[in-house]
Amino acid sequence: MRDLGSGFGYVMKGQRWVAGHGRWLGFGLLPGLVTLVLYAGALVGLAYGADDVIAWATPFADDWSSSWAGLFRGFLTALLFVFGLFLAVITFTAVTLLVGQPFYESLSEEVDRSEGGEVPQSGLPFWRDLWISARDSVRILVRVTLYGILLFALGFIPAVGQTVVPVLGFCVTGYFLAEELTAVALQRRGVELKERLALLRGRRMLTLGFGVPIGLAFLVPVVAVFLMPGAVAGATLLVRDLTAEREPEPDDATAAGPATAPGDGAGAGRPGVPLTLEK
Repeated sequence: MRDLGSGFGYVMKGQRWVAGHGRWLGFGLLPGLVTLVLYAGALVGLAYGADDVIAWATPFADDWSSSWAGLFRGFLTALLFVFGLFLAVITFTAVTLLVGQPFYESLSEEVDRSEGGEVPQSGLPFWRDLWISARDSVRILVRVTLYGILLFALGFIPAVGQTVVPVLGFCVTGYFLAEELTAVALQRRGVELKERLALLRGRRMLTLGFGVPIGLAFLVPVVAVFLMPGAVAGATLLVRDLTAEREPEPDDATAAGPATAPGDGAGAGRPGVPLTLEK
């Protein structure tokens, strides 16, 4: 439970950081607004066309009584819209991060700089960074879609589908939202997708404490636009602490300096090995 509270604390820290650096909030609104317009149009189209899609997909219900057919198709239409909303919440972050890639990388760097210490740089060209972000986002979307299909199917189970499944859905949403947001800072540190997921799984409750509140807030599109810069800032602060925890402590021999073999000269020690994240 402590990790859940700590995760939410990073949400608040990120928003406070942005509030204290107002110009970053101002620049951060544009990519979010562009993405919001695109997604609003898609969801309005889904809302108008979902009943036609369900009617086309359930021709066997044409012979049912009008009340039963209407109830059955209405339930499926609602589930389809919820599924679309679920995907929109997940992909909104990815698309917004892609649209605002240069800004969010600069914001993440500024958070690192303001907190002191090293400011990691990927060292890759902009288009290479953009390609990696897009590729990893597609991989995450595939995972989310599989979870979404499973949860959609479980939604038909009486009682469980109306209680447990929505909770699981928000947990899945929060986890992958946290992955997308922390990817900005972790990619600059050269951490690949597989290792990013392992890092977040190692602190699952902390990840959910950070991602689930953001996922709930992002259900309101306008709120998502205003919270995105702070979410990236909070994710960077989270990454700083997670990566610090994963760095191995130097042992006594290392702390004492490079070892030398008997009979070697003073400069015969082995070169040091840079610290990396554990895999």
